[in-house]
Amino acid sequence: MVTMLQDDVFSTELPTVLATLVPKIAAFRRDFHAHPELAFDEHRTAEKVANYLEGLGLEVHRGLARTGVVAKLTAGTSLRAIGLRADMDALPLREMNTFPHHSQFDGKMHACGHDGHMAMLLGAAEALSTLRNFDGTVYFIFQPAEEHGGGGRVMVEEGLFDRFPMERVFGLHNWPGLPAGSFGVTEGPVMAGTDRFEITLTGRGGHAAMPHQTIDVVVAGSALVQALQSLVSRETDPQDAAVVSVTQFHAGHVDNVLPETARLGGTVRTLNPTLQDALEAAMRRVCEGIAVAYRVRIEVNYERGYPPTINAADATAIAREAAQQVVGMAAVQTQLRPSMGAEDFAYIARVVPSCYVWLGNGPTAGGCMLHSPHYDFNDEIIATGIRYWVRLAQVALMA
Repeated sequence: MVTMLQDDVFSTELPTVLATLVPKIAAFRRDFHAHPELAFDEHRTAEKVANYLEGLGLEVHRGLARTGVVAKLTAGTSLRAIGLRADMDALPLREMNTFPHHSQFDGKMHACGHDGHMAMLLGAAEALSTLRNFDGTVYFIFQPAEEHGGGGRVMVEEGLFDRFPMERVFGLHNWPGLPAGSFGVTEGPVMAGTDRFEITLTGRGGHAAMPHQTIDVVVAGSALVQALQSLVSRETDPQDAAVVSVTQFHAGHVDNVLPETARLGGTVRTLNPTLQDALEAAMRRVCEGIAVAYRVRIEVNYERGYPPTINAADATAIAREAAQQVVGMAAVQTQLRPSMGAEDFAYIARVVPSCYVWLGNGPTAGGCMLHSPHYDFNDEIIATGIRYWVRLAQVALMA
């Protein structure tokens, strides 16, 4: 258990800072929303982030993972350091909102709240640089390409932790459906690992009226779809979450020709890295069996995606304590079920003990759900997010 802080600065000075800071940060958030940029193309976004941080007097480093930004803020005398991370990229999605700050770029949209994540972390950087009420170093990590491209992996590969040593890293994501301003802080797996596959079946095409002269890839492919479902229903422990979904089946063009080839595609999601390995091996084994049984040739292209995001126990205890001090114990849920969505914060969490929390965004009415063309970040939670980051810096650097 982390000791409760007795810090009057948090209860007296921070509200004064937030009174003028939150409206400014909300305006930044809406500007980000109106100017979304896709993975590794967040040039305008990164420039605004870096300029803002430099204006606060922080040491700013640009260009990690092409468009990533890392800023350093030190207070006190401690040599300890932590990282706070926000994602920057938007989705390739056409926005259907009509409010004034809707996307100015057709086919691009901040439909996952990364605009809010950046804004809250910028607000925290300003609040912490103003108050200086922590002891150590805080690195503010603005990461590109969370949705596509694995920007977290690229930042790690390009030396994030070699250049900026940190003992723990913390992430945050808004969560529609949780009460606005509440938190979900859960130890262990919180987001799934996600892989994708493409399977090509090759047989012998021919006349649909003479199927005995062909090797039918449609029948073989149908059998394969059914067989793949057994990987979860009969080969996975019922207490281990896993999903194998075939989402594409392409074969043939006309009604009187049996096609030569068929292509299946889909996704595999798990919360357990060991199970992730086992499912890939099992999928290849099933394909080999179907190939023999139906006399087709099968090629499997299996691509590993993001690994599961797993919260470390010590980092989770720190995040939980900070959240409880900000919003009270009743507003912090600690036993939420993991999401089968994926998050490339996982690459960071594999290297450094980390915790990824959910901040309630409020009701999902009107399509306000993640990845919806009607989504919008709830500006009413900006102050809570900033307060959490500020408190977290204090708690983590004294834990």
